[in-house]
Amino acid sequence: MKALTGTLLLWLLLILSGCSSAPSQPSQPAAVPAPKSLTPSDFKTVLQQWQGVPYRLGGDSHKGIDCSGFVSVTYQQLLDMSLPRTVEEQAELGFAVTRAQLRSGDLLFFKTGRLRRHVGIYLGNGEFMHASTSQGVTISSINNEYWHRHYWQARRLVP
Repeated sequence: MKALTGTLLLWLLLILSGCSSAPSQPSQPAAVPAPKSLTPSDFKTVLQQWQGVPYRLGGDSHKGIDCSGFVSVTYQQLLDMSLPRTVEEQAELGFAVTRAQLRSGDLLFFKTGRLRRHVGIYLGNGEFMHASTSQGVTISSINNEYWHRHYWQARRLVP
């Protein structure tokens, strides 16, 4: 009983001392570096490391990767930017741009089914890189009949 009372007293002291400590100061946000201007060759360097990796829903490794995972990995590697993991969340980032305004690094979104969405990264000259369900990580043309028909929107993350 004496040991139990001592343990309870110790816990009570720890709790009370925690309540009496000074509030911690809010941490300052880390400085965000100025956005780096990316070129198609920057993105193609990442593509070379991933080209042909098979599509795997939820994957984010060289054993298999999905479209949003590939976009996340690419932006993490090139800009040290952490992006959300789903197409739906990525489609809310940055700001919308028209097809006429597309530039290298813009995210392209497609509605490939009633509830299915797809994302890729625009390279320029009508090409984008993405994790294709049939070809793995590859380059495709937005002018291809399939992609042209399913095009939804484009978003720019880096001003």
